[in-house]
Amino acid sequence: MMARTKGTANKASSQNENVVTLENPIKRGDTLIETITLIKPNAGTLRGVSLQDVATSDVNALIKVLPRMTYPSLTEHEVVNLELPDMIALAGQVIGFLSPTSVC
Repeated sequence: MMARTKGTANKASSQNENVVTLENPIKRGDTLIETITLIKPNAGTLRGVSLQDVATSDVNALIKVLPRMTYPSLTEHEVVNLELPDMIALAGQVIGFLSPTSVC
């Protein structure tokens, strides 16, 4: 029997907009990872990559930073093997962290 790792949200839900439900879950041993929670990055998370590359969703930059800001923590190998819709969904969340919050 395969264990499932699941958050409490679907797609980017209203309960936690930092959770992405994968269209193609990741199999890790006996565990099936169906949702990924993105953690707000700090300067250390982004070390070694250009902010411009992250902001433009450069795949090489995402391969470096996603393992540092995902829960459960993805490996670089898992990020490299993500299906395109899942990579795009995760990239959208990463870009959201870089956008300044609007001041009213």
